[in-house]
Amino acid sequence: MDDVRSFAPEAAIIANPAPFHLHIAKALAEMGCHLLIEKPISDKSDGVMGLLETVSAADVICQVGYNLRYFPSLLRFRDLINEDLFGKPLSVRCEIGQYLPNWRPTSDYRVGVSARSDLGGGALMELSHEIDYLSWIFGDVEWVSSWVGNVSNLEIDVEDTAHLILGFKSKEFNKPVIANLNLDFIRHDTTRICTVIGANGSLRWNGLTGVIDIYKSGGNGWDKYIVMPHQRDESYRAQWIDFMTTISDNKKPSVDGRRGLEVLKIVEAAKESAKNNGLQERLFGNNFAYV
Repeated sequence: MDDVRSFAPEAAIIANPAPFHLHIAKALAEMGCHLLIEKPISDKSDGVMGLLETVSAADVICQVGYNLRYFPSLLRFRDLINEDLFGKPLSVRCEIGQYLPNWRPTSDYRVGVSARSDLGGGALMELSHEIDYLSWIFGDVEWVSSWVGNVSNLEIDVEDTAHLILGFKSKEFNKPVIANLNLDFIRHDTTRICTVIGANGSLRWNGLTGVIDIYKSGGNGWDKYIVMPHQRDESYRAQWIDFMTTISDNKKPSVDGRRGLEVLKIVEAAKESAKNNGLQERLFGNNFAYV
């Protein structure tokens, strides 16, 4: 870190494996360096508040790299839900999956970060984008029930599959939105889809194609509503621009460190629920409680 201190960076990207994020990020924050941290913010919640306190004391920006928020189609999907296009959201079906050996075909999947527990891998951590954007759209997660484990013959020491049920805090009528979220490393038909069932129809987002479909009440099929295709790197560029703008304008990050901590707490709650045969795990601040 002596070389880094002599260089005195004003901004940095933390992109090493998740278990090593906090040590580097805290040291940089103490130098007055703004941070863009690759998701997840860490491999465990212990110690994250310490980083956030350092960030606050140093008055620097800490942004977490949940870049799906910068997909124009996802932004529009969120707006359509908030605009009450198809009535009150009642239920959500969300899934993300891709066969792990196909992620980086030129390298051995068994030695990569995604496949190793000591590097913070596993389906829950690697695919936590979905947890972030669901809570971005529907609000705070109140409880989690889950099954997490391995169903394939992949040579990894982390989970290849996670099935979560998320209960979001009720906004009205004491009837919360419930989401069924499936994450996996096993499917060969790469998929990223979110379907929201509303009181007057359904809305479906395809994160691979940028297509939003609608099924209207009384209809007899899905209609293509919006097409907003994107290139893979566009969201990363948009995230970087937003990060630099956040610094120059001295504004709150769109995905700050506290948001990264909340996603991590949901991941930990899912793992605890799975250890206890799917019992609901309620989220209360920094603690969990069984029900």
